[in-house]
Amino acid sequence: MEFNVILLLALFIVAVMYSSVGHGGASGYLAVMSLFAIDTLFFRSSALIMNLFVAGIAFINFGSGIKVRWRLFLPILLPAIPMALAGAMVHINPTTYKIILGAVLLLALLRLVWKFNRDYDLAPPPGILLSIAIGASLGFLSGMIGIGGGIILSPILILKRWAGIKETAVYSSLFILLNSIAGLIGLGVDRIALPNGFIYWILAVFSGGLAGSFTSIKYLPVRYFKVSLIAVLLFACFKLLVY
Repeated sequence: MEFNVILLLALFIVAVMYSSVGHGGASGYLAVMSLFAIDTLFFRSSALIMNLFVAGIAFINFGSGIKVRWRLFLPILLPAIPMALAGAMVHINPTTYKIILGAVLLLALLRLVWKFNRDYDLAPPPGILLSIAIGASLGFLSGMIGIGGGIILSPILILKRWAGIKETAVYSSLFILLNSIAGLIGLGVDRIALPNGFIYWILAVFSGGLAGSFTSIKYLPVRYFKVSLIAVLLFACFKLLVY
């Protein structure tokens, strides 16, 4: 029982932090599952399903009042969806999966500690070929390891100054939502494996997504959640890449 409570609390913390910036949290859920020695059989399908709930909440929240620039976003999104489906069909051995996942979690950790608070002038959007390459690459990686891809897309958009902070949150949440759906389709019914008590995982991330995306985030000790999540990612990276 203690194990389950701690696991659910960890999932809740991940959902709070990621949803507050428009993400679904799959990289964090994967980190938590690796720390708790959950069978890798459950990783992809569990993370993608939890993504659906949290990214959906984030999109509803951040999408309000933000004008989507489809000329920027569609060339990235459209190639990502079929590639996420293709990536989910790839069978990789557990050792290779852990190495790839550990590398992605390192990127997630950098995204978490890097502060994107300053205003900046937007740069012209990328060319069509570059946009397609970015979307296809992120989509395939997303499906292959069971994330939505927003944890990598958002720093690209911000660091290249292609989108503002709030606009990026909208793009990331929708990107994650659609890629997660495509990834689940790519896995197929016969490869969707969920652990016992998964309904409680859903409740934990759903409540965390609500807390992180809406006004209640203002009343929560966010800095403690952030420190906790950083610690989870660090330990998970160590366990996946070193231990």
